[in-house]
Amino acid sequence: MKLPTLATILLTAVALSAADAPKSVYDVSLKDIDGKDTSLKDYQGKVMLIVNVASKCGNTPQYKQLEELNQEFSKEGLAVLGFPCNDFGGQEPGTNEVIKEFCSTKYKVTFPMFDKVTCKGPNKSPLYQVLSGPESPFPGDVKWNFGKFLVGRDGKILKRFEPKVKPDSPEVVSAIKEALAAK
Repeated sequence: MKLPTLATILLTAVALSAADAPKSVYDVSLKDIDGKDTSLKDYQGKVMLIVNVASKCGNTPQYKQLEELNQEFSKEGLAVLGFPCNDFGGQEPGTNEVIKEFCSTKYKVTFPMFDKVTCKGPNKSPLYQVLSGPESPFPGDVKWNFGKFLVGRDGKILKRFEPKVKPDSPEVVSAIKEALAAK
């Protein structure tokens, strides 16, 4: 009996893990900020603005603009979704409870918040594997807190905005309006 080579074993493992990798944002298992199991399936048919957020960052005031977008466009089908991330400068060190309290008291956030995720590196969360992995139309690790991905009603990633691009910038608002108009 011939034993498989190391290369064959590795290629098989890569193929199996690729087969198990989520293909869509809707396929990813998540937890909300309260630790309850969830997914983005609840948002099918909506336009999603997915943002990695942090409480102790120079970009943290973007929470205000994100909440304004949520208030302005949620009735038209926009879902702003916040994913705390501690990958950049340790700027989100708190627990989910601390993060939730900060967001609700300091910025009056009403949009859904989720469990902390990892946006880059070898432990990148399955959500960010879909958003920024090699199969994404916008591959490459998120560069800092408040990176934004706009996802259409059909679950396709439409745009990516870097952290310094403010949520109320004309390019973001225009892209949201365009995505909301597409039926």
